[in-house]
Amino acid sequence: MKKALTILMILFMLLPLLSACWNQKELTDLAFVMAMGIDKGKDKRFKLSFQLVNPGNVTTGQGGGGGGGKGLPIAVYRSTGDTITEAARNATKKVSRRLYYAHTNIVVVSEEIAKKEMLYILDALDRDPEFRTTTELVVARGSTAEEIVTTITILDRLPVNKITKQIKASEAMLGENASVNIDDFLTGVVSKGRQPFVNGYKLVGIKSKARKAENLEKTTTDAFLSSDGLAIFHGAKLRGWVDKDVARGIVWIRNKLKSTDININWKGKEKALVVSPIRSKTKVSTKFINNKPVINIMINSEGWITEANTDIDLTNPEIISKIDKLTEQEIRRQIIESVNAIQKLKCDIFGFGDRIHLSNPKLWKKLEKNWENEFASLKVNVEVDFYVRREGIRTVPFWSSLGE
Repeated sequence: MKKALTILMILFMLLPLLSACWNQKELTDLAFVMAMGIDKGKDKRFKLSFQLVNPGNVTTGQGGGGGGGKGLPIAVYRSTGDTITEAARNATKKVSRRLYYAHTNIVVVSEEIAKKEMLYILDALDRDPEFRTTTELVVARGSTAEEIVTTITILDRLPVNKITKQIKASEAMLGENASVNIDDFLTGVVSKGRQPFVNGYKLVGIKSKARKAENLEKTTTDAFLSSDGLAIFHGAKLRGWVDKDVARGIVWIRNKLKSTDININWKGKEKALVVSPIRSKTKVSTKFINNKPVINIMINSEGWITEANTDIDLTNPEIISKIDKLTEQEIRRQIIESVNAIQKLKCDIFGFGDRIHLSNPKLWKKLEKNWENEFASLKVNVEVDFYVRREGIRTVPFWSSLGE
């Protein structure tokens, strides 16, 4: 009985503590940072650009009449400092509210930062408990991070939403990008058997007009944001860029590809058929021959024919079988091209080293010290099994009636 009374007394004593908000923050005192750009100035100091949301200009008006206020949906503030922390705190000289990072969706770094200074910014981003390491990481290609952060977009009122949505759309429909957050990047940096990669982004068009309000008043813009390849890292330093088929091959090997388009030549006509995978699974395995590792990549995929710009009978099983084989050859070509390109950069972004480590830890101890060069000469076998699941709603192309 005494024990029960003691427990009740303790609970009553704790109630006042539980009923209070010890770390409350008033919304009117916060400035929500949606995106942050990191550049390096001529004075070698860090230049930060903060994309802050203007809530009243973003929310949709009631009654179906419009899209909130008439002002710009974002405000951008800049600050400098010898460290990321100093630069962030210096921003308080210009912003009347406390910068709040819990809703930051994008961190954009310049190529200069990516080549030399990534380690100096990673600790600050990872250490702050308010900053989410699930935030998307992007490298500004041919542009400054500030230009990416300050560009006004027409379809998505918040530019940061345009970038995150576009990366996901490209990953789902094109296969040349894959979402990479700060956690993913840090994992690659600290791993000895896998190097990181990051999406590239650029500003296209007349840069001087990218941040003007008139961008929101046109059906087409003078400047817009676009994804642009993958940045390949060795450790925390940018080593090179890959684009198009090579980037797609990387996404495919990493088993992140959801869909894309494969162009097939038919009877001498280039790009006569377009095949789109709808399901794909990549399996990477390791075997050892004479105590040397060999990587085997097996891709199982199925899809459908989205275009047939030639006279072809898609009801014939033999023709479909030939299309399967041609698609397998094209996928295999792209995968081998990707492997060769990355081996030239000597950056194991595929994680082959991690797989060798798991399969043969004793051999990995001998290889890891010189893995950069071992990876460059690693033998990689690629097999593809593709199956056309359907031909679309038209089995006889218009071309058949034209005899072309």
